[in-house]
Amino acid sequence: MTRISKISQAPPAAVEEALIRLGRNIRTARLRRRLTGENLAERIGISRKVLADIEKGKPTTAMAAYLGALWALGFLKQLKDVADPDRDEEGKILERARSPKTAPKRRKIDDDF
Repeated sequence: MTRISKISQAPPAAVEEALIRLGRNIRTARLRRRLTGENLAERIGISRKVLADIEKGKPTTAMAAYLGALWALGFLKQLKDVADPDRDEEGKILERARSPKTAPKRRKIDDDF
């Protein structure tokens, strides 16, 4: 029996809202392209039921399925900036705070052969 993670069972409200919004956006994009659920599911290589779960924003659906839907609809390039270390201002600040303030002292070289 597969264990469901805690975040999948009861995701934080912000995560749940983001998944629902993403699912709705995928559905809207599919409908605008006049693709049936069956057509899109076939392109991605998933079942129609999994696509329905994506469009509902179900948290237990695999990330690869969501990314496959984004790829098939032409949205995958927009993910390149997600979690980009160069855009992580908070992480950069924390890294600078932990880094040494001065260069390490030079060690004397022992040239006694």
